[in-house]
Amino acid sequence: MAQPEIRHSRLKSFIDNPSKSLWILAIPIIAGMGIQTLYSIVDMIFIGMLSGEAIAAVAFNFPIFFFVMGISFGLGSGVTASIARFIGSDDKVNADNAAEHAIVMAFVISALLTSLGLLYGKQILVKIGCTPEVLPQAWEYLKVSCYGLSFGVFSGFFRSILAGEGDMKFPMILAGIGTVLNIVLDPIFIFTLNFGVSGAAWATTISQMIIFIIFIYMLFFKDHAYVQFKLRDFNPSYFILVDIIKVGLPASMSMIVMAIGQLLFNIMLATFSTDAVAAYQIAGRIDMVVFLPIFGIASALTTMVGMFFGANEIDKIRFITRYGISSSFIITSVGSIILYVFAPFIISGFTDETVIKNIAVNYLRVISLLFPFISIGLTIGRILQGLGLGMPSLIITTIRVIGVAGPLAYYFIYILDKPVEWMWYAMFISGIMATIISIVWLKIAFRKFLIAKPL
Repeated sequence: MAQPEIRHSRLKSFIDNPSKSLWILAIPIIAGMGIQTLYSIVDMIFIGMLSGEAIAAVAFNFPIFFFVMGISFGLGSGVTASIARFIGSDDKVNADNAAEHAIVMAFVISALLTSLGLLYGKQILVKIGCTPEVLPQAWEYLKVSCYGLSFGVFSGFFRSILAGEGDMKFPMILAGIGTVLNIVLDPIFIFTLNFGVSGAAWATTISQMIIFIIFIYMLFFKDHAYVQFKLRDFNPSYFILVDIIKVGLPASMSMIVMAIGQLLFNIMLATFSTDAVAAYQIAGRIDMVVFLPIFGIASALTTMVGMFFGANEIDKIRFITRYGISSSFIITSVGSIILYVFAPFIISGFTDETVIKNIAVNYLRVISLLFPFISIGLTIGRILQGLGLGMPSLIITTIRVIGVAGPLAYYFIYILDKPVEWMWYAMFISGIMATIISIVWLKIAFRKFLIAKPL
């Protein structure tokens, strides 16, 4: 098969030096997500100053937000992979068309989810186990968040479009601006205006709106992107839609499955105490810090593998897969050791409540041992997405969350009457199984599509 002429400058640089290009892509993603994670940590510190119930109110919202993220980020990964492959095969017309489909998807998703949240949000919180003492705060937080939901969904799709063409720097800059706005507005709305928990939601909503406006200006009026938006001439394409959905829908569903897992674990934790729910929420924010490099590497791999696949650069796919997985494993191993040692000191920065601190530290010390293996599975999932395979992530996530972790946790807690830390053991076992399945699936996919040689 003759390779297409390389006209996209980023694709040429990727082929010339794939390892360097991986970090050129990954570092802005890591920085951008790091800034956002910093905000989530600062946000939780501010909320923790209110009470443990305030933390729990946000915790009960998390499965809902994870559901929203699952749909938008999942389909966004389909957009990224689609645009990357079209650029790799020198098909700018379809790359532009994929970007236009992404905008239409963002409009439909944001309108639907905002309406559902405002109409049925309170009932949903009750259904997912929100306790009566925290329901008022949880509903206020959710209601305000719904006002800004559409801005966040659109911004997520804009980031996915830019990621597909290899532009990670601009989204990182906007992430920094949004985080600074959040951190500045948080104490004003939470304490100065005395809005309490809902103040954190107002700060996020206003920040998301400002970032959305900047995206619109840069992409539609300044022609910042390589792809072009011609929405007046938009023509729905079944081919483009399928190309996005075949990766994006399974990715979305896998995140929704994880949201269901969060919901089930919150319900089980609530049977112990509200403090257990709060501890899980705090520790989950800290998890993100360790995984920042992995998310960056994995996202970069989706773009690079997609472009290499479109350009038929088989050897480059093999090289960048080895390099990306090994880098993820080494970095996460170091982070896990640091987290295990310093977990008590880290948790002390979030809360003074002894019960919450003890539960959170125990969680981190168990789960940190799993992180290097999770990094392998996560990275493999994004590699397969770059190849146009979305189903593996969904199937593996479903097995891990619903097939193993949930039932095991239920068995440990309700049948064997074990203490709360046995829920973390259930997560650990399911994570190891998911990693093994991911490795096997990658080897099968490489043999099927392009590579007979071992990784």
